[in-house]
Amino acid sequence: MAYPAGIKGVVVGEGDTYEEALRDVQSALKFHLESFGPGALDTDEPVLDAFVAEATV
Repeated sequence: MAYPAGIKGVVVGEGDTYEEALRDVQSALKFHLESFGPGALDTDEPVLDAFVAEATV
């Protein structure tokens, strides 16, 4: 699951791999901006990029 921090509203992307989740969240973010306009990015919060993975041993 991918969640871009630093925007107004909630945008989530899902995928079985990092690349799939990133592509999905990019698509969702594009839709969010088309729906709510560039003002949805007006925020003082920093934009973060973090990667979390689950592994079995």
